[in-house]
Amino acid sequence: MGQIEHRAEVREFLSSRRARITPEQAGLLDALARALQLDEAEREHLFALARSAGPDPRRPHTPPTTVRPVIQQVLDAVTDSPAWVRNGRHDLIAMNRLARALYSPVLADPRRPANTTRFVYLDPAAREFFVDWDRVADDAAAMLRLEAGRHPHDRALIELVGELSTRSEIFRQRWASHDVRFHRSGRKRLRHPVVGQLDLDFESMELPSEPGLTLNVYTATPGSPTADGLKMLASWAATQDLAGAQDQA
Repeated sequence: MGQIEHRAEVREFLSSRRARITPEQAGLLDALARALQLDEAEREHLFALARSAGPDPRRPHTPPTTVRPVIQQVLDAVTDSPAWVRNGRHDLIAMNRLARALYSPVLADPRRPANTTRFVYLDPAAREFFVDWDRVADDAAAMLRLEAGRHPHDRALIELVGELSTRSEIFRQRWASHDVRFHRSGRKRLRHPVVGQLDLDFESMELPSEPGLTLNVYTATPGSPTADGLKMLASWAATQDLAGAQDQA
Protein backbone atom coordinates (compact mmCIF):
# COMPACT_ATOMS: atom_id res chain seq x y z
CA MET A 1 0.00 0.00 0.00
CA GLY A 2 2.96 2.30 0.65
CA GLN A 3 2.63 5.56 2.54
CA ILE A 4 -1.03 6.46 2.68
CA GLU A 5 -1.92 9.68 0.86
CA HIS A 6 -4.57 11.06 3.19
CA ARG A 7 -6.15 13.62 0.89
CA ALA A 8 -6.38 11.07 -1.89
CA GLU A 9 -7.96 8.64 0.56
CA VAL A 10 -10.61 11.21 1.52
CA ARG A 11 -11.31 12.02 -2.12
CA GLU A 12 -11.56 8.38 -3.20
CA PHE A 13 -13.74 7.41 -0.27
CA LEU A 14 -16.18 10.27 -0.87
CA SER A 15 -16.26 9.49 -4.59
CA SER A 16 -17.07 5.83 -3.90
CA ARG A 17 -19.92 6.82 -1.54
CA ARG A 18 -21.23 9.58 -3.83
CA ALA A 19 -21.45 7.22 -6.80
CA ARG A 20 -24.14 5.11 -5.15
CA ILE A 21 -26.81 7.86 -4.86
CA THR A 22 -28.52 10.11 -7.39
CA PRO A 23 -28.44 13.92 -7.32
CA GLU A 24 -32.12 13.85 -6.38
CA GLN A 25 -31.38 11.69 -3.34
CA ALA A 26 -28.49 13.93 -2.34
CA GLY A 27 -30.66 17.04 -2.23
CA LEU A 28 -28.79 20.30 -1.51
CA LEU A 29 -25.84 18.54 0.24
CA ASP A 30 -26.42 20.74 3.28
CA ALA A 31 -24.52 18.24 5.39
CA LEU A 32 -21.91 16.08 3.72
CA ALA A 33 -22.41 12.91 5.72
CA ARG A 34 -26.20 13.18 5.51
CA ALA A 35 -26.13 13.92 1.81
CA LEU A 36 -23.92 10.90 1.14
CA GLN A 37 -26.12 8.80 3.43
CA LEU A 38 -23.14 7.50 5.34
CA ASP A 39 -23.76 4.91 8.00
CA GLU A 40 -22.08 4.99 11.42
CA ALA A 41 -18.92 3.19 10.29
CA GLU A 42 -18.62 5.37 7.18
CA ARG A 43 -19.02 8.55 9.22
CA GLU A 44 -16.29 7.46 11.61
CA HIS A 45 -14.04 6.58 8.69
CA LEU A 46 -14.61 9.95 7.02
CA PHE A 47 -13.81 11.84 10.22
CA ALA A 48 -10.70 9.73 10.80
CA LEU A 49 -9.47 10.45 7.27
CA ALA A 50 -10.15 14.14 7.73
CA ARG A 51 -8.18 14.22 11.00
CA SER A 52 -5.26 12.43 9.36
CA ALA A 53 -5.27 14.85 6.44
CA GLY A 54 -5.27 17.89 8.75
CA PRO A 55 -2.32 20.07 9.70
CA ASP A 56 -1.64 18.15 12.92
CA PRO A 57 -1.93 14.43 12.12
CA ARG A 58 -1.75 11.84 14.86
CA ARG A 59 1.52 10.25 15.81
CA PRO A 60 2.36 6.86 14.31
CA HIS A 61 0.38 4.14 16.06
CA THR A 62 1.59 0.66 16.95
CA PRO A 63 -1.24 -1.67 18.03
CA PRO A 64 -0.44 -3.88 21.02
CA THR A 65 0.84 -7.37 20.30
CA THR A 66 0.69 -8.66 23.91
CA VAL A 67 -1.74 -8.47 26.82
CA ARG A 68 -1.26 -8.03 30.53
CA PRO A 69 -1.33 -11.32 32.51
CA VAL A 70 -4.68 -10.40 34.05
CA ILE A 71 -6.28 -10.31 30.58
CA GLN A 72 -5.05 -13.84 29.95
CA GLN A 73 -6.50 -14.81 33.33
CA VAL A 74 -9.87 -13.45 32.22
CA LEU A 75 -9.70 -15.49 29.00
CA ASP A 76 -8.71 -18.65 30.85
CA ALA A 77 -11.62 -18.17 33.25
CA VAL A 78 -14.01 -18.53 30.30
CA THR A 79 -14.13 -22.31 30.03
CA ASP A 80 -17.30 -23.05 28.03
CA SER A 81 -16.85 -20.61 25.15
CA PRO A 82 -14.02 -19.69 22.78
CA ALA A 83 -12.66 -16.29 23.78
CA TRP A 84 -9.73 -14.34 22.42
CA VAL A 85 -8.27 -10.85 22.05
CA ARG A 86 -7.23 -9.25 18.75
CA ASN A 87 -5.81 -5.91 17.71
CA GLY A 88 -7.06 -3.71 14.87
CA ARG A 89 -4.88 -5.54 12.32
CA HIS A 90 -6.71 -8.77 13.25
CA ASP A 91 -3.65 -10.30 14.87
CA LEU A 92 -4.65 -12.96 17.40
CA ILE A 93 -2.99 -11.63 20.55
CA ALA A 94 -4.29 -13.95 23.30
CA MET A 95 -6.70 -16.91 23.41
CA ASN A 96 -8.23 -19.37 25.82
CA ARG A 97 -7.89 -23.11 25.27
CA LEU A 98 -11.22 -23.47 23.47
CA ALA A 99 -10.40 -20.60 21.10
CA ARG A 100 -7.06 -22.19 20.27
CA ALA A 101 -8.87 -25.44 19.48
CA LEU A 102 -11.54 -23.69 17.42
CA TYR A 103 -9.02 -21.66 15.44
CA SER A 104 -6.55 -24.50 14.98
CA PRO A 105 -6.70 -24.13 11.16
CA VAL A 106 -5.73 -20.45 11.50
CA LEU A 107 -2.94 -21.29 13.94
CA ALA A 108 -1.52 -23.91 11.58
CA ASP A 109 0.44 -21.09 9.93
CA PRO A 110 3.67 -20.87 11.98
CA ARG A 111 3.87 -17.09 11.58
CA ARG A 112 3.15 -15.24 14.83
CA PRO A 113 1.03 -13.49 15.69
CA ALA A 114 -1.48 -15.39 13.57
CA ASN A 115 -3.66 -13.04 11.52
CA THR A 116 -7.22 -13.93 10.58
CA THR A 117 -7.41 -11.67 7.52
CA ARG A 118 -4.22 -13.18 6.11
CA PHE A 119 -5.78 -16.61 6.68
CA VAL A 120 -9.04 -15.61 4.98
CA TYR A 121 -7.39 -14.36 1.81
CA LEU A 122 -4.20 -16.38 1.47
CA ASP A 123 -4.89 -19.83 2.94
CA PRO A 124 -7.00 -22.21 0.79
CA ALA A 125 -8.25 -23.85 4.00
CA ALA A 126 -10.23 -20.69 4.80
CA ARG A 127 -12.92 -21.45 2.23
CA GLU A 128 -13.62 -24.74 3.98
CA PHE A 129 -13.37 -23.32 7.49
CA PHE A 130 -15.69 -20.34 6.97
CA VAL A 131 -19.06 -21.55 5.68
CA ASP A 132 -19.95 -18.01 4.53
CA TRP A 133 -16.52 -17.22 3.12
CA ASP A 134 -17.61 -14.40 0.81
CA ARG A 135 -19.28 -12.48 3.63
CA VAL A 136 -16.31 -13.09 5.93
CA ALA A 137 -13.93 -11.82 3.24
CA ASP A 138 -16.06 -8.70 2.74
CA ASP A 139 -16.12 -8.04 6.48
CA ALA A 140 -12.38 -8.60 6.89
CA ALA A 141 -11.41 -6.13 4.17
CA ALA A 142 -13.95 -3.53 5.37
CA MET A 143 -12.73 -3.78 8.97
CA LEU A 144 -9.12 -3.47 7.84
CA ARG A 145 -10.01 -0.39 5.76
CA LEU A 146 -11.63 1.14 8.86
CA GLU A 147 -8.46 0.49 10.86
CA ALA A 148 -6.33 2.05 8.11
CA GLY A 149 -8.39 5.21 8.39
CA ARG A 150 -7.84 5.35 12.15
CA HIS A 151 -4.12 4.56 12.01
CA PRO A 152 -2.73 5.29 8.53
CA HIS A 153 0.89 5.30 9.75
CA ASP A 154 0.82 1.81 11.29
CA ARG A 155 3.82 0.24 9.55
CA ALA A 156 2.75 -3.36 10.14
CA LEU A 157 -0.75 -2.58 8.81
CA ILE A 158 0.73 -0.99 5.69
CA GLU A 159 2.86 -4.10 5.17
CA LEU A 160 -0.12 -6.41 5.70
CA VAL A 161 -2.30 -4.57 3.18
CA GLY A 162 0.61 -4.56 0.76
CA GLU A 163 1.08 -8.31 1.13
CA LEU A 164 -2.62 -9.02 0.67
CA SER A 165 -2.87 -6.68 -2.32
CA THR A 166 0.12 -8.32 -3.98
CA ARG A 167 -1.00 -11.90 -3.44
CA SER A 168 -4.80 -11.72 -3.72
CA GLU A 169 -6.77 -10.23 -6.60
CA ILE A 170 -9.96 -10.72 -4.59
CA PHE A 171 -8.55 -8.62 -1.76
CA ARG A 172 -7.47 -5.90 -4.20
CA GLN A 173 -11.02 -5.69 -5.54
CA ARG A 174 -12.57 -5.47 -2.08
CA TRP A 175 -9.97 -2.96 -0.88
CA ALA A 176 -10.66 -0.74 -3.88
CA SER A 177 -14.36 -0.58 -2.98
CA HIS A 178 -13.51 1.55 0.11
CA ASP A 179 -16.21 -0.25 2.12
CA VAL A 180 -15.93 0.07 5.89
CA ARG A 181 -17.84 -1.88 8.50
CA PHE A 182 -18.15 -2.44 12.23
CA HIS A 183 -18.14 -6.05 13.40
CA ARG A 184 -19.66 -5.95 16.86
CA SER A 185 -22.04 -8.91 17.00
CA GLY A 186 -23.67 -11.50 14.81
CA ARG A 187 -23.47 -15.14 13.81
CA LYS A 188 -20.45 -16.97 12.46
CA ARG A 189 -20.73 -20.39 10.81
CA LEU A 190 -17.53 -22.42 11.00
CA ARG A 191 -16.72 -25.88 9.68
CA HIS A 192 -14.19 -27.31 12.11
CA PRO A 193 -12.07 -30.22 10.81
CA VAL A 194 -12.68 -32.29 13.96
CA VAL A 195 -16.22 -31.52 15.21
CA GLY A 196 -17.93 -30.34 12.03
CA GLN A 197 -20.13 -27.27 11.54
CA LEU A 198 -20.66 -24.85 14.39
CA ASP A 199 -23.23 -22.04 14.19
CA LEU A 200 -21.95 -19.58 16.76
CA ASP A 201 -23.12 -16.22 18.07
CA PHE A 202 -20.34 -13.71 18.61
CA GLU A 203 -19.89 -10.52 20.57
CA SER A 204 -16.93 -8.17 20.12
CA MET A 205 -16.13 -5.71 22.90
CA GLU A 206 -13.42 -3.08 23.02
CA LEU A 207 -11.27 -3.24 26.15
CA PRO A 208 -11.19 0.21 27.79
CA SER A 209 -8.11 -0.75 29.79
CA GLU A 210 -6.30 -1.92 26.64
CA PRO A 211 -6.79 0.70 23.89
CA GLY A 212 -6.67 -0.87 20.46
CA LEU A 213 -7.61 -4.37 21.65
CA THR A 214 -10.95 -6.15 21.26
CA LEU A 215 -12.32 -9.09 23.24
CA ASN A 216 -14.26 -11.63 21.16
CA VAL A 217 -16.46 -14.38 22.57
CA TYR A 218 -18.33 -17.13 20.72
CA THR A 219 -21.37 -18.74 22.34
CA ALA A 220 -23.94 -21.35 21.37
CA THR A 221 -27.64 -21.69 22.09
CA PRO A 222 -28.03 -24.05 25.08
CA GLY A 223 -29.09 -27.53 24.04
CA SER A 224 -28.30 -26.93 20.38
CA PRO A 225 -26.11 -29.16 18.17
CA THR A 226 -23.49 -26.41 18.27
CA ALA A 227 -23.46 -26.47 22.08
CA ASP A 228 -22.79 -30.21 21.87
CA GLY A 229 -20.11 -29.49 19.28
CA LEU A 230 -18.34 -27.09 21.65
CA LYS A 231 -18.32 -29.79 24.33
CA MET A 232 -16.72 -32.17 21.84
CA LEU A 233 -14.23 -29.49 20.92
CA ALA A 234 -13.34 -28.96 24.59
CA SER A 235 -12.75 -32.69 24.97
CA TRP A 236 -10.56 -32.75 21.87
CA ALA A 237 -8.60 -29.73 23.13
CA ALA A 238 -7.96 -31.48 26.45
CA THR A 239 -6.69 -34.52 24.58
CA GLN A 240 -4.39 -32.34 22.49
CA ASP A 241 -3.01 -30.65 25.60
CA LEU A 242 -2.36 -34.03 27.21
CA ALA A 243 -0.59 -35.30 24.12
CA GLY A 244 1.55 -32.17 24.02
CA ALA A 245 2.49 -32.53 27.67
CA GLN A 246 3.49 -36.15 27.14
CA ASP A 247 5.65 -35.19 24.17
CA GLN A 248 7.51 -32.67 26.31
CA ALA A 249 8.00 -35.11 29.21
